[in-house]
Amino acid sequence: MSAEKIIGDFKKGNFKPVYWLEGEEPYFIDQIVNYAEHKILTEAEAGFNLTVFYGRDANWADVINACRRYPMFADKQVVLLKEAQQMKDIEKLEGYIDNPLTSTIFVVSYKEKKVDARTKFAKTLKAKGEMFSTKKLYDSQLPDWANSMVQNHGLTIVQKALHLLVDHIGNDLSRIQNEIEKLAVNLGARKNITEDDIENYIGVSKEFNVFELQDALGKKDLSKAIRIIQYFEKNPKAAPIQLILPSLYGFFSKVYMIFGAGTNDEKAIAASLGINPYFMKDYMQAAKNYNHAGVEKILLLLHHYNLRSIGVHDGGTADAGLMKELVVKMMN
Repeated sequence: MSAEKIIGDFKKGNFKPVYWLEGEEPYFIDQIVNYAEHKILTEAEAGFNLTVFYGRDANWADVINACRRYPMFADKQVVLLKEAQQMKDIEKLEGYIDNPLTSTIFVVSYKEKKVDARTKFAKTLKAKGEMFSTKKLYDSQLPDWANSMVQNHGLTIVQKALHLLVDHIGNDLSRIQNEIEKLAVNLGARKNITEDDIENYIGVSKEFNVFELQDALGKKDLSKAIRIIQYFEKNPKAAPIQLILPSLYGFFSKVYMIFGAGTNDEKAIAASLGINPYFMKDYMQAAKNYNHAGVEKILLLLHHYNLRSIGVHDGGTADAGLMKELVVKMMN
């Protein structure tokens, strides 16, 4: 069951008495909760038939009493329990969940964790309610997800702009959505998002960013790499070292896997490693420039400098100093 399917059922008027929304990705949980709060009932109906609790302050008995009320001047009432992971004695809701009122739509938002599937409470949820479990998207899935969001707004985006957007924001779906909505407003009549748009409206330099640093390293362009690091030094919020190192590790990890791909067919390698074919030439060039042993050394260096960046075996070297050392050793 997906968030889209649940919301689609809501739109059709197909409701279940209990929805338990759990897991690591808040974006999809928030989508369902927001629809339940603002769209299931009309504004007039919501005045009498919408009740919202927050886990930190909620008492289990009060929640059950609200669920057991009958709707007023409407066929359904909606009861929301937000941030339910912070609620004490949440298992005491089991009695209601086992025998819910069909005129109540009870939606529980249980973020950042999952109920223990071995418990009687979890088994009751599974038997009597609609359980929706989420997990974070893999970083490799983010470009496709963001591109779908762009298309939902009737827009297109050039590949490099797409990766600039995703690399800058990272795995924060709500923020990606907000930035795409901002772009849609600022584009006016235009329908295609470019690198200039990402720079102008999101604030990511199209010349000095992690993506361009990765490109410089792949091509063994030391002078360009140093210029980008110097830009980061003057603009520390542009790309903190804890953002840079994981990105570089992800890039060179895939370069390393090319050597074990067992084929020289770039399309086959791209498909097996989850690399966008548009960027495959960058990975192949890095593999050629560094060879198997060189890439293995780079991965070890990235691990070593990640430890130094958090103070392990390092007396406080500035981030820019660490990065300059790192790229020189990578290319040596």
